[in-house]
Amino acid sequence: MSVTRRSFLSGLAACPLCAAVARAETGHPHWTYEGHGGPKEWGALSADFQACALGSQQSPVDLDGAVETAQKPLAITWTAQPFKVVNNGHTIQADALTGANSVALAGKAYELKQFHFHAPSEHAIGGVRTAMEVHFVHARPEGGLAVVGVFMTPGVSNAAFAAVMAAAPKAEGVAAAQPVIDISTLLPASRRLYRYEGSLTTPPCAEVVDWNVFAAPMAVAQADIDAFRAIFPMNARPLQAINRRFLLQMN
Repeated sequence: MSVTRRSFLSGLAACPLCAAVARAETGHPHWTYEGHGGPKEWGALSADFQACALGSQQSPVDLDGAVETAQKPLAITWTAQPFKVVNNGHTIQADALTGANSVALAGKAYELKQFHFHAPSEHAIGGVRTAMEVHFVHARPEGGLAVVGVFMTPGVSNAAFAAVMAAAPKAEGVAAAQPVIDISTLLPASRRLYRYEGSLTTPPCAEVVDWNVFAAPMAVAQADIDAFRAIFPMNARPLQAINRRFLLQMN
């Protein structure tokens, strides 16, 4: 890795959320999921986005072939709280309005900042993607993210996802309602999960994420999936090479 590339990636790692806020305030390059400005071009759209092309620990990945491990499970502390529901032009996102929810990983606490959705799922198992995937983004003040991913499949209605979609703006903007949502209802009963070190799956693609993706999917109503896909028909990044990373599976 060159000094220039190492310095660039280190800068992103320091505060990817701060960088995202700065771009939102000052303007940022338009990027998409298909065609011009799509994933193949992300790295060339801005100096801030170079990790999308230069990074060697990019996400999402195929989770097949994970190695069994006895590492400590992810400790999740989630309770019902109000969320600000936003259509940010790339997904439907729910921003946490309190610091009530957190996860603990390797003895470090991460506070929930937001959760958002992708269709189809971004991660895959054996090349197979599900209808959707939800990402719960947690951060530490000193930097670094822990993201919890849950696959979503059509079935019975899920109250949390239904509440988000009931409030979701169809056009870019912020919902008037701030629903109280118990996000723990979006977790599968089985806590078997995959863990690996990766990146944000959207620009700037910073490689600062400890990924924790549950193996078992959660059922949500087909009508709610359809409502999301009517707004965002496809917002999933292509699978990235695992390269020399450890891909672990644990209970």
